[in-house]
Amino acid sequence: MKNLILIGMPGTGKSAVGKALAERLGYTFVDVDDVIRQRTGKTLKELLLEMGVDDFVVLEGKVGESLDLQDTVIATGGSMVLSGGAMENMRKNGVSIWLETPLREIEDRMPEDLWDRGIAAPRDMSIREIYRQREPLYAKYADMIVVSREGEDATARQVEQVMRTVGMSLRN
Repeated sequence: MKNLILIGMPGTGKSAVGKALAERLGYTFVDVDDVIRQRTGKTLKELLLEMGVDDFVVLEGKVGESLDLQDTVIATGGSMVLSGGAMENMRKNGVSIWLETPLREIEDRMPEDLWDRGIAAPRDMSIREIYRQREPLYAKYADMIVVSREGEDATARQVEQVMRTVGMSLRN
């Protein structure tokens, strides 16, 4: 069975939707941010403060390149699309789904200090600027786009419905 790879901006609900989707499909759920925390023993904020954005993105990319999973819903960090190698590795055995959320909603969900949330971007960058930088990459790597709905179960159902509509099989 193919993996489902959820990509998109921080605050789009990749983790919550991923858990709901994995439960609906009988898949395993993996949050790449959790994998990074497990491997390093540090929070994303601690890593960003210690390493800086560029080295953090390299670390995140290496984690993405190392994943070898089956029957798994993978919630990526919002910056995973900055690592082409990681995205290509995950997409070898997976379908990439961009959870697209209106920028205004994302802005409403974000703390004033984005590093408190572990968002890999320069401290002086606004969520709007991050969105503009990453949007073309989400579009590039998305096999399909699903507009986030209110509530993770509704979004998970929508992902399933879109996959059925386009005849996308999870079978290899």
